[in-house]
Amino acid sequence: MSNENLKSSTVEDIMSKTLISVIPTTTIFQIAKMMEQGGIGAILVKENNEHVGIITDRDFATKVAANNLPFDTPVEKTMSSPLVTINHTESVSAAAEIMSSKKIRKLAVSNNGTIVGIITSTDIVNQFAKS
Repeated sequence: MSNENLKSSTVEDIMSKTLISVIPTTTIFQIAKMMEQGGIGAILVKENNEHVGIITDRDFATKVAANNLPFDTPVEKTMSSPLVTINHTESVSAAAEIMSSKKIRKLAVSNNGTIVGIITSTDIVNQFAKS
């Protein structure tokens, strides 16, 4: 795919619409089991009906394992917050720029303030490879 096609594709075109959210007191053990069973790499954290953070499979290496955290640690202690988002109508290349500048691999996608999906660096690579 040419760079032009990446610029014309929107985040909404390639994002995952499957969202799993937990409350801040959910333990990292419960989160790990949910990731394993669902075959997913990110879970959103929701408090008072608002998405406040995200925990990713990478967080387990850099925050949980590296700090030898107990499995009963609540996710609010390890989640990335505030949640970095991108509007669903933005270009895929805009998402790539945000990920690169913030050194993250997953972005929550919003539509009028509501989280409607997640776009990952893998989604972008797969879109690029379809050329």
